[in-house]
Amino acid sequence: MELAPLKIDGAFRVALTPHRDHRGFFVRTYNEDVLAKQGLVTRWVQESHSFSTRKGTIRGLHFQRPPYAETKLIYVAQGKIFIVLVDLRAGSATFGRWDSVDLSIETPEFLYVPKGIAMGMCTLTDHCSLLYKMDAPYNKGSSRTIRWNDPDLNIPWPIDEELITSEKDSVAPLLKEYLAKDGAVIV
Repeated sequence: MELAPLKIDGAFRVALTPHRDHRGFFVRTYNEDVLAKQGLVTRWVQESHSFSTRKGTIRGLHFQRPPYAETKLIYVAQGKIFIVLVDLRAGSATFGRWDSVDLSIETPEFLYVPKGIAMGMCTLTDHCSLLYKMDAPYNKGSSRTIRWNDPDLNIPWPIDEELITSEKDSVAPLLKEYLAKDGAVIV
């Protein structure tokens, strides 16, 4: 496993080393020692699985406020997914900035995402599975969403065709509306 920092402070892309043969591949998707040596979170209390049937499905930008803010490990188990991270942490050098990565089952790797980061995704293929571990349990009262197509963020979502999204995500507040109401995330 090799960690590469993203543009968001504390977020990493973690390259995995698959062992390939004529049957496919085998890859170890988690190694506590590697993260612990970097001083990163290694205790996970919940794991979720998101499955999207169709290409162009948007989810996010989702996060939880403290005390349920989550550090996440994100892994694509099927398909190819464009993932966006937006830094909402008060005092962070990268506050208000976003970064994106494509994750694919073809190139096994995962993302390490610290607390205070909103996450969104767009499926680039049909039949996508996203698995993620969290270090805090889901809490409906702490759950928040920022609109995925906020013009101030100006995220270049990579799909030109009609996108599929939920009502909740379509009417979520813009970042500046969220900040005016709830303020930055203090972690």
